Amino acid sequence: MTEHHSTRTVASRLRAARARPVVPRGPRRGLGVGELRLDGGFWGALQETNAGATLQHCLDWMEQLGWLGNFDRVAEGATGGERPGWQFSDSEVYKLLEALAWEYGRTGDPATGALLGKVVDRVAAAQDEDGYLNTCFGHAGQAGRYTDLSAGHELYVTGHLLQAAVARVRTVGEDDALVDVARRAADHVCREFGADGRGADGQAGICGHPEIEVGLAELGRALDEPRYTEQARLFVERRGRGTLAPIALLSPAYFQDDVPVRDADVWRGHAVRALYLAAGAVDVAVDTQDDDLRAAVERQWTRSVERRTYLTGGMGSRHQDEGFGDDWELPPDRAYCETCAGVASVMVSWRLLLATGEVRYADLIERTLYNVVATSPRADGRAFFYANPLQQREPGADVRPDAVNPRAEGGVRAPWFDVSCCPTNVARTLASWQAYAAFVEEVPGVLPAVVRRTASRWTAVRPTAESSCRWPSTPRATCSCRSTTATPGSPVASSPCG
Repeated sequence: MTEHHSTRTVASRLRAARARPVVPRGPRRGLGVGELRLDGGFWGALQETNAGATLQHCLDWMEQLGWLGNFDRVAEGATGGERPGWQFSDSEVYKLLEALAWEYGRTGDPATGALLGKVVDRVAAAQDEDGYLNTCFGHAGQAGRYTDLSAGHELYVTGHLLQAAVARVRTVGEDDALVDVARRAADHVCREFGADGRGADGQAGICGHPEIEVGLAELGRALDEPRYTEQARLFVERRGRGTLAPIALLSPAYFQDDVPVRDADVWRGHAVRALYLAAGAVDVAVDTQDDDLRAAVERQWTRSVERRTYLTGGMGSRHQDEGFGDDWELPPDRAYCETCAGVASVMVSWRLLLATGEVRYADLIERTLYNVVATSPRADGRAFFYANPLQQREPGADVRPDAVNPRAEGGVRAPWFDVSCCPTNVARTLASWQAYAAFVEEVPGVLPAVVRRTASRWTAVRPTAESSCRWPSTPRATCSCRSTTATPGSPVASSPCG
């Protein structure tokens, strides 16, 4: 088996402590996953359950259903016939890898590292020589590569692979098997879809489900590779030109191919797609200093939150396309509010918060984390909400504990779904929760201010000379955190945050 960093040096522990999913340019950054310790409390209990139950639960289901076995079949040249899972099932494996990477980075648990390594070995064995990696297309008995950009999800799946690799770069460094796999996959995408590749002639050159944009942008930051940032920019700019083949009963708005990103005024169509695209657009705007593009996403956020978002922070009011409705179309009993849309909403708002420092983004993050993300898993971490309606006329009663639930929209917690994107999305978010708990504003010559929620307001706290807690990034320096208004604050490195 490939070496996967089962032991950690002091230097690697410090790297992991400061690791976080989003690292944009600018004076603000999120906390590292090891810079805040949760000693119990509401979020501490959720994170402990996620680590102790949910990660293995997700792995067991993917093994049982053959989704992991798909990689083995590609590696063995045994494709053809009926393939288990939807065309995007590889992405669930990658989101689980991301969750495992953050969990290992935060805790250094050897069992988590070993489990991650075993899955990475199986994934790596399925990668083609030119970097292409997908278990549904491009092999014997399967459709050809990129023959269904509207519904095939190939680039979407790759985007999640890249985000998993970002977690590894940030926690253990570039010399890693998963990072090697992702780098080769990203290079392949740049060759296929670059300025002179697919999409350059005005034909389809984007994926029906955005995600590759945010994956490329963040991997470009992590590896200091401007080609990936440029490819993310190309994907964002190509969107909204009407190039994707239509899907029956759905308009181009379903995959945001109706209006260019910088011209749109509101989020529309499939909610998760719209939000992943917006997150990628913010990344591109920040890294290329494109103020007009960033302003477009801010404008879309404002109208969508004012008119198309539930009191809980949930987004997506329509079941038929898992999508946004029109302005003020927010029925409580027909609310879809997919859990993945809640995760994606946090992704967008976090990026806008770091870019602007505006508290309205932090408020929506907090509302969504508590009312959508935290409510999805059952107390034991082995069942999840997919849809989150605000009202149920009759309680759901059709969930079997040992079977896949085909009715994700039913508003009930189930161990697994036919489309099980939400459990792994929750898992990766909870594994990296510390990174969204507060942000640090660093001004040259001034001690960093940690901005966090205290009671009913957002407060900046700065280290003082009195020591009561330990900053993992500087293990010999300790600090006591006091707000700028001299109100005592909880120790940043040891807090229940409940």
